[in-house]
Amino acid sequence: MLKPFLLSFAVILFVLVSTSAAGRAQESAPASTNPVKPTAASQERAKSLFARDCALCHGDNGNGKTDVATSMSVTLDDWTNAKTLAAKSDQELFNTIRKGKGDKMPPEDVGRAKNDEVWNLIIYIRNLPKAQPEAAPPPPAAASPQPEIAPPPAEAAPAQPEAAPPPPAAAPAPPSS
Repeated sequence: MLKPFLLSFAVILFVLVSTSAAGRAQESAPASTNPVKPTAASQERAKSLFARDCALCHGDNGNGKTDVATSMSVTLDDWTNAKTLAAKSDQELFNTIRKGKGDKMPPEDVGRAKNDEVWNLIIYIRNLPKAQPEAAPPPPAAASPQPEIAPPPAEAAPAQPEAAPPPPAAAPAPPSS
């Protein structure tokens, strides 16, 4: 009689422990899609988080062209280009921020930024291309020099009758005696 009781107790205990552990794992695991809805306040926080923890290497505007990146011999993605970000999922960005990347990019510790702050940071990063000034339209192509062509001859003015030659000068009068 004791064996069935102990077996039942063990099964119930196993179910409770596994359910509890699964619940904790779900709480700590990040969502696969960005679960936050940005607000003005959350984006201001994301902007300051970016300035504090990301801009040193990625640049204030996110283009990745910084002295730090150059000195570390790393080429960073240009986040001002929407095509660069289109190739990365929010989950991939979250994992890279949270776990770091190699020995060049440190992880963002939970003590410095909670999960919802990292998700808001991802929204901020995805909006960097929109924050860039519009590119000036390209200047018109310079016209290639054309060979100089002589202007067409001016039309001849209608012929005017020639003026009659002036009358001969009168001969001087003979001196009188």
